[in-house]
Amino acid sequence: MSTVSVSEARAMLPELLDRVLAGEEVTVTRHGHPIAVMVRPDALRTRRAERVIDAAARLQRSLDAAHGRPLSDEPSLSEARAEALLSEARASRTGR
Repeated sequence: MSTVSVSEARAMLPELLDRVLAGEEVTVTRHGHPIAVMVRPDALRTRRAERVIDAAARLQRSLDAAHGRPLSDEPSLSEARAEALLSEARASRTGR
């Protein structure tokens, strides 16, 4: 990867574009600080796709690790409330 100042980039833009087309990445600086990177569009798409694929793989690992585990260590329904709901359900069935 090469680095050029904004002034240099202005003066040699066609040459820089040819270098980028050939696969080189060019960093453009202002006062010594990077402000832009010139890169081929296909390389940019590949990088973006790799980030998405990595994120999907991390999500899949998280889902695999969570599979079969309860959502919480504590029951969401107390035993007394569960019994009350079962009693109500049984009573409504016998009343038909």
